[in-house]
Amino acid sequence: MAPLGPFGAAPSLAVAVSGGPHSLAAALLARDWVAARGGSVLALVADHGLRPESGAEADHVMALLAKAGSAAECLRLALPGGARMQERARASRLAALIEAATRHGCPWLLLGHHRGDQAETLAFRALRGSGAAGLAAMAPLRVAPDCLILRPLLGFAPARLEAVVAAAGLAPVRDPSNENPRFARIRLRLALGDPGGEGEGVRALAEAAQAFAHRRARQEAALLARLATAAEIHPEAYALLDPKALGTDAPGVAALARLIGLIGGAAWPVPIEATAALLARGGGSLAGAWVRPGAAGRWLVARDPGLIAPAQPLQPPFLWDGRFMVTGPGRPGWSCAALGEAASGFRGLASIPLPALRALPALWDEKGKLAVLPGLFYAEGVEAAAWRMVFAPQGGGLPAG
Repeated sequence: MAPLGPFGAAPSLAVAVSGGPHSLAAALLARDWVAARGGSVLALVADHGLRPESGAEADHVMALLAKAGSAAECLRLALPGGARMQERARASRLAALIEAATRHGCPWLLLGHHRGDQAETLAFRALRGSGAAGLAAMAPLRVAPDCLILRPLLGFAPARLEAVVAAAGLAPVRDPSNENPRFARIRLRLALGDPGGEGEGVRALAEAAQAFAHRRARQEAALLARLATAAEIHPEAYALLDPKALGTDAPGVAALARLIGLIGGAAWPVPIEATAALLARGGGSLAGAWVRPGAAGRWLVARDPGLIAPAQPLQPPFLWDGRFMVTGPGRPGWSCAALGEAASGFRGLASIPLPALRALPALWDEKGKLAVLPGLFYAEGVEAAAWRMVFAPQGGGLPAG
């Protein structure tokens, strides 16, 4: 844990627990670690609801955690079946875990990924043609909108974690989907043939991922240094860019690609080749962002007005337009949609460029009337304080402000 800190006195952690041996080990180790520091840990159990027996399994995991003396909460997700089930389950689970950790005042969320998971991730991405950044696999620390996601066990073989659970006298849950060769990752796991993660092949793959991670960290530092010099990133989801300070070299192009992904809410990395072409043209539209020359020789980077998400029913929490995390009470008949042409009536917000202002989320009542524009010191009524709309793009990784 120490390399992922500092944590301060009496840290409050949340840990995701599926009931499998590795996440149970993470919960047990976290429990002992915080106890020695006067802190607290909350185990979070996600029930996807994808199998008839999943509810009973989640209850069993809650009982295991109670036996281990760990406080816990069960998150019932009730996901529908269908295509891309594992991918959708991962995304929904992580969103629910982050929301629960934030609600309980836990700024750190621990995940139980281990050396075998890291080796599988590198191999899986290599087979899909990932570049060097993707081959860095899972990061031990990742910034989420409201907490830090930590993976402190990436260097440990799964067999060691199994031993921790056995020593505690707990019988972990075995998810049958982890043995189903229908899924590509499971076929890859079976091909590696090292469930304990102690063989040379898994070790070599995990070490390769670590080497790629060191390279990614160096590139990330150069990218962030360039952005700090060249860009002003605003919490209203736009940026002002000095093209001369940005430059046209590799770090400059990579920095612009990251900025475009951030402002456009891109779910995937923005292609470097397309970014270089946009930079050479002196602007354009790419990956949901709009780059154009502005005043004083600076460029404006804002949301592409033709690609803004449509209205979405107000049932928080949810990520709107890939950019804004909306939290607060649900409201039947209300929706979240862009401010749009109503932006022209906001004279007091002239400091925000009009394209960025039009792309901001607002809440609309059942009659289609503007109800709330939170975060910008304006609201029709006193209800604005009930909601939060925070710039937290899915293609993020950079602070706004």
